[in-house]
Amino acid sequence: MSAAFAARADEGEFSIMADDGTPIANHRVPAELESQIEKLANVVVVANPKGKVTLNEFYDLNCPYCRKASADIDELVRANPNLRLVLVPFPVLGIPSILGARVEYAVARLATPAQFYKFHRLVYAGRGVIDDKRAFAAAQEIGLDMAKVQELASADTFAKDMTAQVRLGDALGIQATPGLVIKGVAIVGYPGKAALSKVIASVERCGAVVCGN
Repeated sequence: MSAAFAARADEGEFSIMADDGTPIANHRVPAELESQIEKLANVVVVANPKGKVTLNEFYDLNCPYCRKASADIDELVRANPNLRLVLVPFPVLGIPSILGARVEYAVARLATPAQFYKFHRLVYAGRGVIDDKRAFAAAQEIGLDMAKVQELASADTFAKDMTAQVRLGDALGIQATPGLVIKGVAIVGYPGKAALSKVIASVERCGAVVCGN
């Protein structure tokens, strides 16, 4: 990422305030990059596939802010049929996250979107570090064939797929998790439920993350 792009990300291109009143880092992203998100392997549209507002969530299983965001976003998608949620596993916080992501990738290939979303919420339900053991337990709970899950979780294609996702995340300027991409803007870090709800409402109302800009 260029220095100028990084500076814009730090400053906040749009006036988006987090729930605690602090500015939240954000920047525009090129449409051609945003369009590549759903072309990645193992990315899943988990809620309201016909929704008019798409929220792409880059998350790491061991990011505490991602855990909080997951619960809040679940409430938002249940309340708003116009909100289309795309989950993008982004394992950048160490070996446990990568091991857990291997299982996520297997589940993405074997499960329906609804099952994957149930798996996603189950993984976050407990406390402590999330690794492959926690992820396998969640996969078993949603009724998947564990032999197939284990086989796919060990597939050689994982490294290539993960590298592609990390590269796209870097190109989009996702410097922290969760990273949210919505209507041509990357929001770096979690602004909070109220702030995110306001952004979504703005996109619905005027087609931009902040109306009047």
